[in-house]
Amino acid sequence: MNESKLNFNLEVHGKKVVCPLGEVIGARMIAENKLPVISCEGGCFRGEIARMAAHLVGKKEPFARSCHGEIFTAPKSAMADWAIKAEKVIVIDGCFMKCHGRIMRNIIGKDNMIQFDALPMYNKGNKYTDIMLYDDVPEEERKQLSQQVADKIISELSQIFDYDDVPKEERKEVAQSEADWIMDSLNNPSAGSASPCATSDDKSSGCCG
Repeated sequence: MNESKLNFNLEVHGKKVVCPLGEVIGARMIAENKLPVISCEGGCFRGEIARMAAHLVGKKEPFARSCHGEIFTAPKSAMADWAIKAEKVIVIDGCFMKCHGRIMRNIIGKDNMIQFDALPMYNKGNKYTDIMLYDDVPEEERKQLSQQVADKIISELSQIFDYDDVPKEERKEVAQSEADWIMDSLNNPSAGSASPCATSDDKSSGCCG
């Protein structure tokens, strides 16, 4: 796998309007203190699994599905404001490219998101490594894989956010501590077994910071 560490800027043409529905939903999610979930929307099989898994995660408390399009291209929108104000943003990337996470770091900062790579959660024995088109995999199998990814992510997030009786500021400290570990494990893979995101009995975690 070739790597390119060249940073670059992407210019987006401005638009005077924002999505009316996005304004309503974004404001509501801020008021309800929901945590946004965004995902890879790539046209390949990997992106499809991440997208479907994000829908499932977004149905669980305290999470909700968000629109990465407005977050990326409409900085004055309620949807973008929600991402900025949220305790954490959950990013489910489809593969090792981590496209959405790399963009979100420059919008909300790496410490304000929890990033997952969905691919290692289901790609046992590299069964799906060479599959590009999403419909090369039967629909029922896609549903099973996306549910597997969602269950894994929900399980890991529950270890971070399952604290209804904990004060909000203390919750932020817990979430920040976990996010710090995720980033450290990304830069130092050998540290991976130290977190509940990847215990010694479970090396398939996609929690990647």
